[in-house]
Amino acid sequence: MLKYLHIENIAVIERSDIEFSDGFNVLTGETGAGKSIVIDSINAVLGERTSKDLIRAGCEKAEVSALFGEISEDTLNKIAEFDIYPDEDGNILISRTLSLNGKGIIKINGKPFTASTLRELSEFLIDIHGQHDNQALLNPDKHCGFIDAVANNSHLIDDYYCEFKKLNAIRKELLSLETDEEEKQRKIELLKYQIAELTDADIKIGEIDALKNQLKIAETFEETQKALTVSDSLLHGSDESDGALIQLKNIAKSISKIDNDEFKELFLKLNEVISQTEDIAAVITSKLYNEEYGELNTDIINQRLDSLHKLMLKYGNSEEEMLRFLDNARKELENITFSDKRAIELEAELEASKERLIALGSVLTESRVNAAEKFKNDVCGILAYLNMPGVEFFADIKQGRYTKNGCDTVEFMISANKGETPKPLHKIASGGELSRIMLAIKSALSDSDSTYTMIFDEIDTGISGYAADKVGTQLKRVSRNRQVICVTHLAQIAAMADNHLLIEKEERSGRTFTEVLALEPEQRINEIARIMSGSEITENLYNSAKELLDRSKTYENL
Repeated sequence: MLKYLHIENIAVIERSDIEFSDGFNVLTGETGAGKSIVIDSINAVLGERTSKDLIRAGCEKAEVSALFGEISEDTLNKIAEFDIYPDEDGNILISRTLSLNGKGIIKINGKPFTASTLRELSEFLIDIHGQHDNQALLNPDKHCGFIDAVANNSHLIDDYYCEFKKLNAIRKELLSLETDEEEKQRKIELLKYQIAELTDADIKIGEIDALKNQLKIAETFEETQKALTVSDSLLHGSDESDGALIQLKNIAKSISKIDNDEFKELFLKLNEVISQTEDIAAVITSKLYNEEYGELNTDIINQRLDSLHKLMLKYGNSEEEMLRFLDNARKELENITFSDKRAIELEAELEASKERLIALGSVLTESRVNAAEKFKNDVCGILAYLNMPGVEFFADIKQGRYTKNGCDTVEFMISANKGETPKPLHKIASGGELSRIMLAIKSALSDSDSTYTMIFDEIDTGISGYAADKVGTQLKRVSRNRQVICVTHLAQIAAMADNHLLIEKEERSGRTFTEVLALEPEQRINEIARIMSGSEITENLYNSAKELLDRSKTYENL
């Protein structure tokens, strides 16, 4: 439930801390005192879009914080999906800072979150009912959701939607196979040509780099051979002179005859140099007499490189990309070649999926029909109590095309007076009737809704007298297993509250300030008397207000 609300620099509220209780809470106050600002503040802390105009004049920023406690297990499981968990006291603190520069901050238990995430989360914490919800009530597109809530159809809808997605995936694949036969043959010929061209090219990864290296060797072959011949001669020697290797070995032989430890170390180093020089000489000799280099043909190498570069312009920028293109072309050709067989398989899968979808849709429809009957009885029972006994109300369910939510269209129908033909709700209900119908629907839904806190704004629109008394009693009933917060202008509703909060404003130093006060019993009598008359509180008004409060105590055990 909503335990505390902190408001700072919102419109005419400079600073206010409001403590809500379990059960039935009411907010009253003179017109313009700021009741709507409290609701606007709650909407802000739930992630709704806000305007800079909400920030108090002369202030750079505003802040709203809401503390929620006694959270149901079901709600805890849902908000855990957002990686949000209560603190050690089981509470969740949501705070939102609004700034004139537009850089607001939202935090939940100290961690930053986006407004969109907050809006998703808040649906599990508070259910606000006002004029916007009346519009939802009048929108037939929303009515199926009400019935599904009563029926607790989430699992049935999930199963149906899973099959619905599967069926559409099959249709999409089948459609992709149903190409024009001429186009199909054209594609086959193109793929065959591309596959043949790439296959004949016998592309190997790394070949281009190897060819470029060979080309460089071939182009400098004569200079390379000359340098290698001179080097080989200098290392190995000739008939006329000894080479560097023989001379090094002779030096080592001479040094070895010296009986001295210092020269023994020098002898070892010379042997290392001789070993390395022999290795170098072997490589030079190998390169010098390698016939492969002599056979390299620059024309042939250039032709191969030119051929590969032309293929790269069509199939990719590297050997890897060209081979990948070849692999994909082969797969695509195989898919087209076997598309007729696959189409037959898909047709069978499609028919099977349709049967499963129809069966799941039928189960969903049956569940909705049963829930609609119970819903009708519950709503009509509550409406009768709310002084609308002649109202006939029901959910009209019709079968139509299959959509992601099933094959049902649902629209609430109502006959406000006995003998009248039921008509769609939006064509018949007046303001006062709509407020009571909305209350009846929300009351009927309360047992299937895990959201613990319900806020009613303008629920008393268009009603008075006996009907107002009944609405107050019904709100009291709902508050037995829910926290109810209600903004009201009616004494009959205010008198039913467990916690009465007064919103009043005053002017100080040329500025308007609004405060929210929790009323004590005596203060409640005076406030209810003010609501009843709107003028000076006489002794008779005071006594009438006290009697109304005393009478409300008889409803404590509703």
